[in-house]
Amino acid sequence: MNWIALAGITAAFCTTISFVPQAIKIIRTKDTTAISSAMYSLFTFGTLMWLIYGLFTKNTPVILANGVTLILSSIILFYKLKSKNN
Repeated sequence: MNWIALAGITAAFCTTISFVPQAIKIIRTKDTTAISSAMYSLFTFGTLMWLIYGLFTKNTPVILANGVTLILSSIILFYKLKSKNN
């Protein structure tokens, strides 16, 4: 593995794992007042697009990172939209 691939994998891991604390906090507290639904909607859509890009280019780090990030950001967005409707 070359250093460029290692840098990509490290970046993917860090940016993906950064969503875990936020997702856990929102799942536990159900409090989404401090986050923007517009931001999370755009971010989740962008992550979906990166996942599709990764699938078409067969780029494993992009696929894995964005697949996991899409799940985590979708959970956060779900709770945000659910709290908006209540």
